[in-house]
Order: sequence, then C-alpha cells, then structure tokens
Amino acid sequence: MAATPALPTAPPKPTWDPRKPEPPFPWLRPTIRIRLTLLYGGMFLIAGILLLSIIYLLAAQALHEGSGQSFQLSGTNLDISSPTCPKLNQATSNDQFNSILASCESVQRQHALDDLLSRSLLALLGLAVIAFAFGYAMAGRVLSPLGRILRTARAVAGSDLSRRIELDGPDDEIKELADTFDDMLERLQRAFTAQQRFVGNASHELRTPLAINRTLLEVHLSDPGAPVELQQLGKTLLATNERSEQLVEGLLLLARSDNQIVERKPVDLAEVAEQAVDQVRAEADAKGVVIRGEQKPAIVQGNGVLLERIALNLVQNAVRYNVPDDGWVEVTTDVQHGQAVLVVTNTGPVVPAYEIDNLFEPFRRLRTERTGSDKGVGLGLSIVRSVARAHGGHISAQPREGGGLVMRVALPI
Repeated sequence: MAATPALPTAPPKPTWDPRKPEPPFPWLRPTIRIRLTLLYGGMFLIAGILLLSIIYLLAAQALHEGSGQSFQLSGTNLDISSPTCPKLNQATSNDQFNSILASCESVQRQHALDDLLSRSLLALLGLAVIAFAFGYAMAGRVLSPLGRILRTARAVAGSDLSRRIELDGPDDEIKELADTFDDMLERLQRAFTAQQRFVGNASHELRTPLAINRTLLEVHLSDPGAPVELQQLGKTLLATNERSEQLVEGLLLLARSDNQIVERKPVDLAEVAEQAVDQVRAEADAKGVVIRGEQKPAIVQGNGVLLERIALNLVQNAVRYNVPDDGWVEVTTDVQHGQAVLVVTNTGPVVPAYEIDNLFEPFRRLRTERTGSDKGVGLGLSIVRSVARAHGGHISAQPREGGGLVMRVALPI
C-alpha cells in the first residue's frame, strides 16, 4: 500500500511589516530645519566660547601685569584698617602687614576674574538662546519653499496630480527644483489621464457588442424548439460573454478607483462587510464554506460603493479559493490604533510568502501568470488595493498557518 503523501506545511510568517513604523517621538525627528538651527546655534556658541576665552585670558594677563603691590608700609604706625582686608589689623610688623596686603590684592584680582567669567557666561547663555531662536526662524524662512514642495508631494501621493508648486522668488536652486518638479507632475498627469481615458474608452466600446451578444444569446436560449446542441453552445457562449463583461466592469472600476475620492461620506465598514457577506452567502453555502466573524462599528469617510467593492472582492476570493471540506471564512471589522480595520481570514491552499506581492498584480493568480479559470478575471485584489489607496489606506496580506490568507485593510477614520 502506497504511503500517503505528507501535507505541505505552512511557510514561515513574513518578518516584514508593510506599515511604516511611527517614531515614538515625532517632534525629535532630525529635520533639516532642526539641523540648520543646531548648526547656526552651535557655530554661534563655539564662537562665543572662543571670544569669552580670549577676553578672559587678556583680562587675566592685564591684571597679572599690574599685580604689583601698589604701596608698602615702612613706618611704625600700623593703625590701618580696610573693609576688604580685615586681617590688616592683625599685623604686628611691617613685613607681616605687606604680606597680608599682597594676599588681599591677589584675592581681589581672582574675585574680579570670577565675577567677569560668571557675568560673561550668563550673557553668553542669553545670547545663545537668542541665536538658536533666530537661527530656527531663519532656517524656517529659508526652507519654506521646501515646505511647499513637501506639501505638494504629499498631495500628489494622495492621487491629486493636479497640484502644482508654482514657486515664486529668486531664480536659485530651490526654484529650479520646484520648476522641475512641476514639469514632472505635468508629464505624469498627462500620461495618467491618457491611460485612464484609454481604459475607459476601450471598456465603454466593448460594452456595446457584449450587451448585444448577451441579448442575442438569451433570445436564442429562450426558444423552446432550439436543438439541444445549440442550447449547450449558447450557454457556453453566454458564460464566456458574462466573463468578458466582468472583465470590462473590472477594468472600469480599476480605472475609477485610481482617482482621488472627491466626495466623501460617512460609511460604516461593519455595514459594508455585512452586505458583502449577504451577497456571497449563497455561493459559500454551495461550496460548503462557513462564513463567521463579528463586525464592530468602524466609521470612515469615503465612497460607499467602492468600499463595498473592497469587502465583496475579499470575501468572494476567500470563498472561491478555499478548501473543499470544512472550509471557513472569518470577516471582522474594528477600530485599532485610530484606524478602521477590515480583516478577512480564510482557510485554503498554502500560500508562499514570496507569492503575496504577485496576488495584487492585475490578471495574476497564485502560481499562474494569467487568468484561466472560472473563479474570476484576476482584478479583485488589484481593485481592492487601488480603492484602499484612493481612500488613504493600505492593504496587507500574510499567509495563515495551515493554509489560506489573512487580508487586512486599514483605512483612516
């Protein structure tokens, strides 16, 4: 009796995290403005310390050169007092008096140097604070054009290719950079618009003949006197036509979802997920797949139709790419770390970690380069990723232990 082949084990979980980690203290990020401020302030502080050292050395040298005792006592009258040198009254001889006087003058010189140093340090500290504040303000003024470039780049990253910097001012390197960036955005917008126009026009042009074909096929299939072979051929052609219509609709939705979402309304991901589950329930029951999970309220601002497409595509894929026996799909929604999260987990075949990125490419499936089955047209996950990006979110996937996938969509609230 032949040995039963061992089931494939689940691949190790990926060690990367598709989300960009956030620093614990964002205000401590070493920006150019902070570095320029530290540079200006540090240079001023170093120059101030050098200047203070030179002044201190010159003052010490001047006091040392004039440190000779201004007078000496040579008589016998020792009845002399001084508030700054009280030990003079304790002198019993001229030599002792002169020694005490020299010691007092040395102490006074050192006290004068210490007082000069302390006052200079306080003045330097005050000037350093002013220098850092002035350097921060000047760095902000100098880097303000870069701030405009950064804000425009962020807007473009959000699919708003119509934004331009249009920087005014002197014709320097920063303005040249802004003008070059504007030219690049202009070319990108033209190419992106031409691509979308081509996809839209091609899809619309394909809709008409497909609709005509569907109508003709349905009319012939409705004829009860048609031969059995003709009815079977008509059903096959009708299924092929329906698949082509799904492909066209997918291309239209993909082209539409790449645009920025202009009109946003409050949408509950829990309600969207429930509607998607209801639409796929019949197909799941036919395949013996159990759909479960808890949908907690998670309100986002976006387009309800496109968000429903996210949930529907994920749940459909989870049902269609499942195991033949005892399969299940878990659909949950929740709010985590300030984001609305939709998680779709399913049993299914083992998915290698290196195949994850390929699943999000159009017309790609696991271990196949092009579509070739009745499970879909290969645009589901591409549409999900495009819609998530258009809403400012992202989707990540990772293999599940034992087979299947864990799809996680995170959208800003």
